[in-house]
Amino acid sequence: MENKGFINTLINGTNFDPDSLSALQKVTLRAVVMSFLFFGLVAIEGMIMRMVQTGPVNPLPKMFNHPDHYFAIMTAHPIVGIFGSTYQLVFAAFMFLVPYLTKKPLYSIKLANAVWILITLGTALAWTAAFAWHYAPLYTLYWPLPADIEQFKLIGGIVFIIGVALIMVGTIGFIYNIYATIFQRVGVHKNKTTKELLISGFGIDGMMNLIHKLTGKPPYSKEPALSLPVVAIFRGTVDTFLDALVILGAGVLVLVYLLADAGGISLNVHAVDSLLYKNFFWWGLDLVADGLVLIYVAGSWYLLATIITGQKLFMENVARAALLLELVVSWMVWSHHLLADQPQPEMMKLVSGEMVTAFELLTQGLALFITLVTLWKARPLKMTPQLAYLLGGLVGFGLAVPAGIIQADMGMNRVLHNTQWISFAHFHMALIVGLYMTLYSALYVLWPLVTNNTKLYSKKLTWAHFWLYLIGGIGMGAFVGMAGLEGMLRRHMYVNGEFNTMLVLGAIFGSMVLIAWFLFLLNVVMSVGIKGLIAIFMPAKNNIATYPSDLAVEK
Repeated sequence: MENKGFINTLINGTNFDPDSLSALQKVTLRAVVMSFLFFGLVAIEGMIMRMVQTGPVNPLPKMFNHPDHYFAIMTAHPIVGIFGSTYQLVFAAFMFLVPYLTKKPLYSIKLANAVWILITLGTALAWTAAFAWHYAPLYTLYWPLPADIEQFKLIGGIVFIIGVALIMVGTIGFIYNIYATIFQRVGVHKNKTTKELLISGFGIDGMMNLIHKLTGKPPYSKEPALSLPVVAIFRGTVDTFLDALVILGAGVLVLVYLLADAGGISLNVHAVDSLLYKNFFWWGLDLVADGLVLIYVAGSWYLLATIITGQKLFMENVARAALLLELVVSWMVWSHHLLADQPQPEMMKLVSGEMVTAFELLTQGLALFITLVTLWKARPLKMTPQLAYLLGGLVGFGLAVPAGIIQADMGMNRVLHNTQWISFAHFHMALIVGLYMTLYSALYVLWPLVTNNTKLYSKKLTWAHFWLYLIGGIGMGAFVGMAGLEGMLRRHMYVNGEFNTMLVLGAIFGSMVLIAWFLFLLNVVMSVGIKGLIAIFMPAKNNIATYPSDLAVEK
């Protein structure tokens, strides 16, 4: 009887009714589903690489241990993780939240569907190029490596770059949809001018309020046109746009060389200055981490803290001004990736790589402080999954940001930057623990809104996922990061078990992340059912692009 109940729930879910979903809710869930499927793929890829690095004791088939396959996985891994998974989840959340927070319809449901389809297809193509043709210029795409057809098959390069281009086109579609929604003069913004929305979007009103307060003048704006979370989305999307243009531009350049080779024309790769290309590329790519992620995450913390506590954000004007400062800082910090490059100008290393980068400790630390004080002022609080995951996200960035700032020094950078310390103690910790636990908190907050109060199958699975994910993510980042302190280089293949102790421990904790993902997926599938999961991808019965406001957030 118990087994029958399990099977029935697996097929039909708890109380999920896909027919009740609006078009906005369905397009949100489609992107979320694809995001977590890609997360599973990236977790498996990560475990394969961990096992390969343990050398002779790993039980993997011979093909996984071949250098061509290993570096192909290393190339596909961040594409799948950052774009296929993280972008999809962030974009899904924000394409739902902007209409929800502004009480306006999403500008275009068709465009929202095109976004998740383009990013899914682009990620699949980039992954296929690595898997089928071992196209492996690594995620840096440093010139002229991606255009090298002597090391890599021409078809692999073309498919990979087309995949990346589709991801960037999808990203630009997301940006257009967000801004078109924000600037619609309907609802609460019916009487707002474009100037007012721009001033609020960039946080200028928050900065002016601070100046007026310090000089004893009346507030510049008592009620800003945009709420603080929308401001963070607006501002982070500026960096998303710049990043998309840079990566798309780099992709077009590579594609020109590859297509020329396909046509029998050999273009001179030395016509492009490799150092200039590297600065251009990292200026754009760094906007993902130091602009997009930090600004989006800060805004998410603020939103989650206010929803969980039901109180106004502590130091809201300071938070608005800090987001504006972070935007400017994010445009000027890219050179910390090039501190160890000898041809890089010393003044650029000093100003951009060291001095300006140090501001990120201030801006992100301020966001963490504001969020914690908001939570503290609302105590006592019940420890719900939403709150637990938010605290986990704060812990993740509390560990990852200082680990990165340590390297924003020319001396320390020489020692650490090309090691697994940067890979795991810094950006794996930031993404897996900091970013994803923040997104899980948002997911649990938005779950009743997006699914029309569908009951989650198991609270025990929710908490098991939390503890496995938190401990596994921190443990993996810490132990493989320690291997970096012992001299383990990144983008390097070890086959003799040189760092086995730390890598085995890292693999054990990494497997906890993989198990946690499976438990989360099981919980979600059991909640919506297989029929409901399929129905998410069917056309919505009502084409509403707004959120039905009579549903309340369950705290």
